[in-house]
Amino acid sequence: MAATDIARQAGEGCRTVPLAGHVGFDSLPDQLVNQSVSQGFCFNILCVGETGLGKSTLMDTLFNTKFEGEPATHTQPGVQLQSNTYDLQESNVGLKLTIVSTVGFGDQINKEDSYRPIVEFIDAQFEAYLQEELKIRRLLHNYHDSRIHACLYFIAPTGHSLKSLDLVTMKKLDSKVNVIPIIAKSDAISKSELTKFKIKITSELVSNGVQIYQFPTDDEAVAEINGTMNAHLPFAVIGSTEELKIGNKMVKARQYPWGTVQVENEAHCDFVKLREMLIRVNMEDLREQTHSRHYELYRRCKLEEMGFKDTDPDSKPFSLQETYEAKRNEFLGELQKKEEEMRQMFVQRVKEKEAELKEAEKELHEKFDRLKKLHQDEKKKLEDKKKSLDDEVNAFKQRKTAAELLQSQGSQAGGSQTLKRDKEKKKTREEKSISDRTCTTPGKHPVVPCALVVCAV
Repeated sequence: MAATDIARQAGEGCRTVPLAGHVGFDSLPDQLVNQSVSQGFCFNILCVGETGLGKSTLMDTLFNTKFEGEPATHTQPGVQLQSNTYDLQESNVGLKLTIVSTVGFGDQINKEDSYRPIVEFIDAQFEAYLQEELKIRRLLHNYHDSRIHACLYFIAPTGHSLKSLDLVTMKKLDSKVNVIPIIAKSDAISKSELTKFKIKITSELVSNGVQIYQFPTDDEAVAEINGTMNAHLPFAVIGSTEELKIGNKMVKARQYPWGTVQVENEAHCDFVKLREMLIRVNMEDLREQTHSRHYELYRRCKLEEMGFKDTDPDSKPFSLQETYEAKRNEFLGELQKKEEEMRQMFVQRVKEKEAELKEAEKELHEKFDRLKKLHQDEKKKLEDKKKSLDDEVNAFKQRKTAAELLQSQGSQAGGSQTLKRDKEKKKTREEKSISDRTCTTPGKHPVVPCALVVCAV
């Protein structure tokens, strides 16, 4: 038998029996109180509103202290969330207070996505708590719970209607956090304008389906006061840490040339109502609503995304082990399917790559053949040209040899004729010389006999 069935039967068979005497478990509330006081409490407030609406001043006024912080400018490129945590002590009760402020909200020209960083921040706190819950060794009693318990949405005192940015942002936040709308710096408009403005805001919230936080009326101890305060929403508040002497006592107020506005005077503003509802009466309900409603909604959606369900298709309850096994098998099946798809894809890509490489190899071979043929043609042309040049050189050499031979023969023939002519000239000179010696004038040269001349000739 499953454990859930045993628990169901135990609940159905429960009987009420009287006690014969005092046992002592009536001290459980006291034990719970003592344990809670020793552990301390935490409360997280998200302040959403445009720069300059007095968010920091109102927090200082609510908790009657001066929190650290620098004034924001209107030059932020986007919406940033600043979170500061403080340890407060009142009597013997400790409170770890976290104040988250939206810096730069509404300062951009394009305000379409101004709400997105706020939603992401809230979801991030839910996710951190869920991860801590899902751990095997959980330390939730020492875990700093950073989930937002209350969102104070500051509305500019225009006196006309809500801005589109306000409606869109509150609509995105109402399912994730307890939204409490307040009119900031309500002393900027008159009482009659403020009354009309409250009615206009309430009407626009209802017509646009924005679910703001309603103070609980199921507890008889606070049902009457909470029901009355629900009718005063949105609260018109004023913040100030300056104290002025009015009458015989010092009060928090704002001094103007036309008069003084007292922060804690209910005739001037709703600050006291806000403090009563937020801190003194409904702080624990805000914490409980955050855990049981908003966080449970986030947790359920997240677990459903992960594949966990309460019942199977046959409306039978699922155990965590069965759900885990089913999800694990489903995951393994998807993993194998993806692995097979990746393998097939890899094989297909390898085949495609091989085809591409073969095609490239074929093109390279064709290109090589073309280049080889071109090279052979060029080589043949060069060889033919070389052969013709060699033939021309040989012919030239033959002609040169023939010319040199002719020239040498001609020079030899000319030399012999010249030698012959030289011999003849020499002989002629010799004969002339002899003739001159014999045929000279008488008295100067001796007469050579004629016979000697003839013999000489």
